[in-house]
Amino acid sequence: MTHSKAAGKPLTTRVREALNAVAEPGRAPAMQAYMKSAMPYLGVSTVPRRAALKPIFAALDWPDSAAWQADVLSLWRGAAFREERYAALELSAVKAARRFQHIDVLPMYEEMIVTGAWWDYVDEIAGHRLWRLLQNDRAAMDATMRAWSTDADLWKRRSSILCQLLAKHETDLDLLYACIEPSIGSSEFFLRKAIGWALRQYAWTDPDEVARYVAANEGRLSGLTRREALKNGGKRRGERA
Repeated sequence: MTHSKAAGKPLTTRVREALNAVAEPGRAPAMQAYMKSAMPYLGVSTVPRRAALKPIFAALDWPDSAAWQADVLSLWRGAAFREERYAALELSAVKAARRFQHIDVLPMYEEMIVTGAWWDYVDEIAGHRLWRLLQNDRAAMDATMRAWSTDADLWKRRSSILCQLLAKHETDLDLLYACIEPSIGSSEFFLRKAIGWALRQYAWTDPDEVARYVAANEGRLSGLTRREALKNGGKRRGERA
């Protein structure tokens, strides 16, 4: 495997060339409109994007976390099109970077959350990257997510609520409820939706507990949150819709 600078062209150049090669410019305006994005699109949907990036990313390795973060942030900060930021998100999750997924990389993800400031970026980071950090550094991440839950930045608050989406039976309910609590009365759509989503996801594991929590907080949860949380209501444990 090679470090990103060892293959001649800079990584950012190779990524841009690969994305441009599979772009369908005619699709770009609709993609930008759907995402309500100020940043333009090239017109590359998910499947061809991943196929184009796979051989580039598969050949990469890094001597340390700093080198990997430098590549991720170079793509992120230098992006002119939204797909380039999607590429940065994918680079943050490659197999060769698994050993770097510890709390010391949280500032990188925090930058991406705050500067990305939209659900397509934030939910991927919160639901997948932050969950990995939580698994690897439970105590420190627990404290940090509790702090984020009261942050002035709504995307950091949303991230704290969503960081256990994949946890299933490993869900720390004390942490989940602590991260929900500061936003439970919020009128912000993205916080109401996040609370409902987090509860609905845990309902696949323990629907009775989610029903109990919603009933206990009936007067404080928005209608949107309650509807989202109880979408799996009435199903027996393990049953799928």
